[in-house]
Amino acid sequence: MYVKPFFHITGNLNHIVKKSTTLSLLVLIMLSGCKTSTNQKEDNITVATLRGPSAISMIKMIDSLKTLNKHNVKFEIKNEPVQVRPLLFREKADFAVVPTNMASILYNKGVNYKVAAIPVWGTLYLFGEEKVNDWQALKGKTIHLMAKGMTPDIMFRYLLDQHGIDPIKDVNLDYSYPTHIELANAVASGKAKMGVISEPLVSMVMNKNKKVNPIFSLNEEWKQKTNKEIPQTALLVNKELASENPALVNSFLSEYNKSVQWVNANPESAAKLIVKHKILNNEEVAVESIPRCNMYFKYVSETKSQVHEYLNIFYNMNPQTVGGKLPDEDFYYK
Repeated sequence: MYVKPFFHITGNLNHIVKKSTTLSLLVLIMLSGCKTSTNQKEDNITVATLRGPSAISMIKMIDSLKTLNKHNVKFEIKNEPVQVRPLLFREKADFAVVPTNMASILYNKGVNYKVAAIPVWGTLYLFGEEKVNDWQALKGKTIHLMAKGMTPDIMFRYLLDQHGIDPIKDVNLDYSYPTHIELANAVASGKAKMGVISEPLVSMVMNKNKKVNPIFSLNEEWKQKTNKEIPQTALLVNKELASENPALVNSFLSEYNKSVQWVNANPESAAKLIVKHKILNNEEVAVESIPRCNMYFKYVSETKSQVHEYLNIFYNMNPQTVGGKLPDEDFYYK
């Protein structure tokens, strides 16, 4: 069978050599370019976080941490946890902040991440225009929740049950508003009289509607029933990165710890950065929300038993809220 040659050899040998040399140079340039691109990709560290307490807790890093251990650092700020999940399934993030029970679900689905730290502890509030002095006064009321089976729903159902209130028979749990933003707007406009929402949306709504007040801090109520705070939000680290470059991971955790401490100690300065990076659009609201965001950084090695107990409560309520089973020891970064 005849195979057409790549080059039809005509002319003198010098001409052919010149063409071959030129081709070789082009190939070398292309290969060099590919290598540079790969190195550049490897030198980037991507951090996925959520617009709210998670982004607020790392706002100092978002503003000033451009490189870490000679790696470029890029922050991706998402509105909802479901927007972070695809990044983790495709391993497009080196670090990510998600609800702790979602971290368990992802782990049980085989996602290649470990929990490294807990930076946010209980930011959910029952609030609204209703005048409620105790849990028994909730009977017969309509309470709005953003999504069935998500963290606010499970936690609120647990607390209802702990106060002897049947979540099905004694109250009307309404899921008409599927996101935090939609529910916050409904409470602000008076369409929803009571809702369970996280900071900083609580402060934003109270700023818009002076009739709205916090009714219960779910974190405080949780502490009364369990003697523990809520390890609500988890920082995840990619397993391969943790294995291959623990020095980088530890440097990042140290910087995150410093950021949380700085935000709590400098709320006015932090508020300026929060507005600058469009986490919130009002400095006064940002300052008011910081104490209620309940941010303090704990390495998972310090609080592993607390995380396990928290997930166990979710598991006993509904195993699917943690991915069908409690995660094993490999879930935790050491």
